Amino acid sequence: MNRHSLVQKALGAAALIASAALPGAPPAAAPAKIGFVYVGPVGNAGWTFQHDVARRQMEKEMGGKVTTTFVENVPEGADSERVIREMARSGCKVVFCTSFGYMNPTLAVAKAYPNTVFMHATGYKTAPNVGVYNARFYEARYLCGVMAGRLTRSHVAGIVAAFPIPEVVMGINAFTRGMRSVDPKARVKVIWTNSWFDPGKEREAALTLITQGADMMTHDTDSTAVIQAAEEKGVGVFGYNSDEAKFGPRATLTSLVHLWGNYYTRTVKAALAGTWKPENVWGGFNQGMIALAPFGPKVPKELGASILKLRDQISAGKFHPFAGPVVDQAGTVRVPAGKTISDADLDKMNYYVEGVDGVMPKA
Repeated sequence: MNRHSLVQKALGAAALIASAALPGAPPAAAPAKIGFVYVGPVGNAGWTFQHDVARRQMEKEMGGKVTTTFVENVPEGADSERVIREMARSGCKVVFCTSFGYMNPTLAVAKAYPNTVFMHATGYKTAPNVGVYNARFYEARYLCGVMAGRLTRSHVAGIVAAFPIPEVVMGINAFTRGMRSVDPKARVKVIWTNSWFDPGKEREAALTLITQGADMMTHDTDSTAVIQAAEEKGVGVFGYNSDEAKFGPRATLTSLVHLWGNYYTRTVKAALAGTWKPENVWGGFNQGMIALAPFGPKVPKELGASILKLRDQISAGKFHPFAGPVVDQAGTVRVPAGKTISDADLDKMNYYVEGVDGVMPKA
């Protein structure tokens, strides 16, 4: 390149810089604002923690194109509507509402803000600007049940559960079916806390179940209280939401881990590109939305290998935790042999399968 060309290039660059500084020049696009509404504290484990891990992953992967905000400890109901509405009013392009009880509040706010995308976790109602997303937790629950059936000595497992909604009920039933697939004598006992996050209630429930003979424990609540109680009492336990092994290193056999980050990134990219459409996403192992944490020291290598093999069969669609026959507590066949339960029936599951003790409470 000759001297004349170099001078011309320098002058051109200077002109571009000068024009960018002119009052009439269009400003650089500001990062899009993305909001998250959390039902519990972020903490260092659990349901809300995993969503926040995903939020940070998405923000990093978007490379400065977005900025995120969140509000934690938002009760389900009227208060959640206030928080969701404020996020939309503040200019959030996308609002992720991360608890089942936010469903109707989300729909109410969405009507008033048609240009905002709302995504509701674990719900089932959509609208022109509202999508729903969930993970097939029951796939991993079944595997945990199989492990419990292989390792139990008392033939009793205990589950500390939050609310009797279908996603929780199907998790209890999947765990029970997995356990009884290898231990027909197995019984599963359930205590409901009627709260997503209440460490005191969760601990009390766990200790009660252990005194009732449970030597295998799990939960779907948001704190680590059940893991810690199991560690103290020396019984096996399966973590939920995130890898909870550090809270019970001797007792934890594995954890069901939720993976939301890739989904959040895809959704935000689509919303910013103008290609987003309301959808109902329900992903499991195959879609990378759930995983099993590394197995604990009390899991024999042979058992671990067989669990991973079964996981791969579920991921490939070669095995379904609710393949018939599915029989409820009363002996009624809900899914006949040779059939597999439909997603529609899973989404409204309101009964216990055989092997679960107690009476199903009303949601």
